[in-house]
Amino acid sequence: MGRVDIEKERKYNKWIVVLSVLIPLTVAALFGVNLRRLGFDVEPLTFLPPIYATTNGITAIVLILAVVAIKNKNRKLHENLMKFAIALSVAFLVMYVAYHMTSDSTKFGGEGVIKYIYYFILITHILLSIVIIPFVLITYVRAITNNFERHKKIAKITFPMWLYVAITGVIVYFMISPYYV
Repeated sequence: MGRVDIEKERKYNKWIVVLSVLIPLTVAALFGVNLRRLGFDVEPLTFLPPIYATTNGITAIVLILAVVAIKNKNRKLHENLMKFAIALSVAFLVMYVAYHMTSDSTKFGGEGVIKYIYYFILITHILLSIVIIPFVLITYVRAITNNFERHKKIAKITFPMWLYVAITGVIVYFMISPYYV
């Protein structure tokens, strides 16, 4: 256990702000770019949705295992699992953007109450997937700068939000998968 490095944390905080703004803006901008409609000869990456949904599911499992590890005082396993969860989330994001840049968006075809349930889950998933970025980054930085008291406090907020985003990503996939062309 090292000394809390407040200066290092402040330096990282600048990057957290930049990434927390840049990532959602970049995803939103790229989401609106369809390479095929722009005339590029690319194959639609229609095989990606089940892969990135699985990635979300694995992320949820890894997050739960990481909490179990830290509750069992296995800090190194917890750290490795959290790094893996971050890597999985980055992989998901890359696949998600690649799919939407090469494929037309799929419309949800359900009707009645299920349509409202789907859109509620989808909208909360999207909003929290934006909100979770700074929370994950802050939580991670507090750990790597040895600020474990503050890390624990924010992790209690970050964990359920991130878990919700991961699980609802899988749910959204299963709800829309019958409507993929």
